This record gives sequence, structure tokens and C-alpha cells, in this order.
Amino acid sequence: MTSSAARESRPPAEALSLTTDYGLADGFVAVCHGVIARVAPALRVIDVTHLVPPGDIRRGAAVLAQTVPHLPPGVHVAVVDPGVGTNRRGVALGTPGGLLVGPDNGLLLNAAEALGGVTEAVELTNPRWLAPRVSATFHGRDVFAPVAARLALGAPLAEAGPPVEPATLVRLPEPLVHRLPDGFVAEVVTVDHFGNVQLAAPAELLDPLPARVRVGPATGEPAYDPAAEDGPTGVGRWDRDVVHGRTFGDAPVGALVVHADSAGRVALSVNGGHAAELLAVAPGTLLRVRGYSVVGDASGQHG
Repeated sequence: MTSSAARESRPPAEALSLTTDYGLADGFVAVCHGVIARVAPALRVIDVTHLVPPGDIRRGAAVLAQTVPHLPPGVHVAVVDPGVGTNRRGVALGTPGGLLVGPDNGLLLNAAEALGGVTEAVELTNPRWLAPRVSATFHGRDVFAPVAARLALGAPLAEAGPPVEPATLVRLPEPLVHRLPDGFVAEVVTVDHFGNVQLAAPAELLDPLPARVRVGPATGEPAYDPAAEDGPTGVGRWDRDVVHGRTFGDAPVGALVVHADSAGRVALSVNGGHAAELLAVAPGTLLRVRGYSVVGDASGQHG
């Protein structure tokens, strides 16, 4: 994109979305709404969530990426920013499906890819677009909210600051997925409010597996050595019999089901229960999923 094209005004956004780890007990979210309203009082603001676990960039990135494709075209602000006030950049990213505003710490890139990929990027340095005094600890209020409101009104992205080479944007490590002859190993990406455990594996990896599968930690798997990887490891030696179904009700009440979730990923759920608590897993745990073909093993345990 040429510099002249980048400086052209755009049509006003249909909406602005907010995703943060600010919680609901304090006034942080309301302040951001107020800053946006002072700049763009008629703008529709959609709160995605403000309950991302504090500082959990990977959880915030997953929520954002799985949500923005379903929102109206517009500007999406995300703030999960443990590095606020350091030398990490504040950025705005242009994509075919909208704009993203937030810290350059890996939070935005998966969402950018979900919206068609980064076409341009800028660092947020224009003092006329920021608060008169920028706090070292509240860039959501003083940087991201005022910039996003101006962009939502159609201001050119290039006026927010100098261009950033997309290849230099911070990217989170890719979650681990490893195919095995009888299944796969995948990292737990997120655990939602209901306790459903989403894995990094795409849903199609379930297609060749039978109606019942085994799920357990990757540690000790002969065909896979997590110690040889840079990623996290599993949590012990257990193995569970799991229904391979389409939805929660395909398993008896209280039983585990592995299925394709609404984001197209492999997920583990308990019909009427909390899968993450039952399995004692968390984001970063490696789980092994394989076809249930062990003859005579009714105990659900493997030694």
C-alpha cells in the first residue's frame, strides 16, 4: 500500500469492540467507554469480555481471534498488557476485515489472521491522538481507547504513527500439535467458563478416530517425547475412556466427550460438569488423544 493510499480516510466503523483483563470490580472499563464516548459519542461499543485472566495473553488472543470474525466490521481494541509502560510498542493493525488496536505482545496477530491477515501496521506515537498525559500503567485509557475512537470515525491509520513492518510484530509461540499413528498430541489452548477444554488440534484430526477414544497426558508416550520440545509437558500417568461425539449430550451425564467445538478445534467436555477440573489440566498441558483399541483393558488405566 502506498503512503498516499494509507492516508486516505475510511468510512466510519460499524462498531468498536473491547476485550481486556480489567475485570468488573473497578472503573477501568467504564473509563475506557468514557474516553471513546468523548471522541465518538454515537459509536456502538461491544464488550467482548473483561474477564480474561490477568496478564494471560494467550487466553486473550484466543478469545479475540475466535470472536472478531463474528462481529460487525470495525475497530477491535484488546488490552491484556503485562508489559504496559515498558518498551513494548502500542500498535494498530489494518486487515481486510477491520482494524485491531492494542499492545504489540502477540495479543492481536491471531485475530488479524482471522480477519484476513495484516495489510499494514503502525506504531501509536502521534501525541495529538493520545491523552495529554499518558500514564505508565493505563494505556487502555490513554493510548488505545482514544486512538481506536478516532480510527472508528474514519481517520487514516497512517496518521496514528509511523509504519511498522508486519514481520517485526511480536508473535506468540504456536501451540503444539503432533500427529501420531493412532491419534495425536495437542496442547490445551483455553478453558472456558463452563470448564470445556479446547485443544490446539483442528477438529478434522478427530475424523478417523472411533466412537470411543483414550485421553491422557503426553508424558511417557513412546511415540512422542515432550522433553525434546520447547513447549510445556503433561501432568502425570493417567488415561481415560472418552466418548467421541458431536455434542455434550452424546455422553452420559458426568462423563467425558471429545468433540469438535464451535471454533473448529478439538475440545473435551463433561456432560453437566467441568472437564478441566475432572482432568486437572490447564492451558499449556499436553494431552494425547488416541483410538480406543486396547483389548481387555476395562479399568481405564495404563501403566
